[in-house]
Amino acid sequence: MTDRRTTLWRHADFRNLWLGLTASLFGSKVTAVALPLIAAVSLEATPFEMGVLVAAEGLPYLFISLFAGVWLDRSAKRPILILTDLVRAALLLLLPVGWAGGFLSFPLLLAVSLAIGACTVVSDIGSASYLPLLIDRKDLVEGNSKLELSSSASDIAGNAMGGGLLQMVSAPFAVIVNSVTYLVSAVFTALIRHREAKPAPAVPEAGGEAVVKPNMWREIAEGAQPVLRNPVVRTLVTATLVFNLFTLVIEPVFLIFVTRTLGVEPFYIGLIFASAGAGALVGALLAERASRLLGLGRAMVVSLGVAGLSALLIPLATQLPKTEASLLIVVMHFIDSAMIIIYNVNQRSLRSAVTPDHLQGRMNATIRMAVMGVTPVGALAGGFLGGAIGTQQTLVLGAIGVLLSGVVILLSGVRSVREIPDAEPVAV
Repeated sequence: MTDRRTTLWRHADFRNLWLGLTASLFGSKVTAVALPLIAAVSLEATPFEMGVLVAAEGLPYLFISLFAGVWLDRSAKRPILILTDLVRAALLLLLPVGWAGGFLSFPLLLAVSLAIGACTVVSDIGSASYLPLLIDRKDLVEGNSKLELSSSASDIAGNAMGGGLLQMVSAPFAVIVNSVTYLVSAVFTALIRHREAKPAPAVPEAGGEAVVKPNMWREIAEGAQPVLRNPVVRTLVTATLVFNLFTLVIEPVFLIFVTRTLGVEPFYIGLIFASAGAGALVGALLAERASRLLGLGRAMVVSLGVAGLSALLIPLATQLPKTEASLLIVVMHFIDSAMIIIYNVNQRSLRSAVTPDHLQGRMNATIRMAVMGVTPVGALAGGFLGGAIGTQQTLVLGAIGVLLSGVVILLSGVRSVREIPDAEPVAV
């Protein structure tokens, strides 16, 4: 009997995509550590400048996602993925060159960060849109599980290596390693043999004489149709928005609760964040098995439900001694992260499977825009509620909201979906 878990490892094109994205993700994590440290240590940035640098990370998602989706749907995605890797590699090299030449400054670092962020947006949306074109739809859960496994592993190894590199060499020169990882990614992506059919540049009107010229806003609206009109995608987006909103309500007060209310030592705080990475790895390994055992829809309901219950148990730590409270939060963080990955792998696979190939880029871009757009709302609400009603009460409210995201799927037809449909759907 064939072991389905090894199917895609024998798929040469997927293997090259996976290796390329793994190298790219690893580079992204090292960059996420290196750039703020360059600002703080090498450039002695002010607190305001550090805030601007952190805020700049999310700006490209808000402002270019929709346009990137149109570009990706108009074009072959593989060359664009290669281009984003090459541009990021070149941009990073500006930093050690600028340091050696004496012209490295905060404005240059900020410009490089924004440009790299823009490339990362295109790469994220492009890879999510390219995968359904590269493998069979029935293999999407396996493919997304393997890519999520790489993301989780790079989260742990990339952050650790970023800190290690900056101990061995000066910060501006550490990013040379990041540049190399993007070049490695470009090489593996270039080895993919699959070639997409070139999208039609124009659509004849009735009668075959006039031609409708491509229009950016019309194409953006067309890309939003699977999100708004397809009940499966609409349900998944609604559940994800609710989940992200209330997760961000929790985030601003979580560390305050852990450090001030519970008085947890830094050692245990480190364990909490490490457990999140470990949980993500386990979730990536279990995502495909969960969908086979429970069915796709039920796996998503269960994963969101367990994530909500895990978050709801955290405020109970006030009833325990400090050591036991710390260990409870470590375990709950591990479980929460694992469940989030199981949900993400399955919802991403399902929404890709029910979206026509020519709309993949714009569908992913629309969802990414919406998901990123709700994060500041949740964060601001969490900060306000933490001051108004208290951190413990805000954590409970956020956990209930996370549970509601599972209810969204439970009350819809998505809960009964057993597996990924094989055929490409028709356009809506």
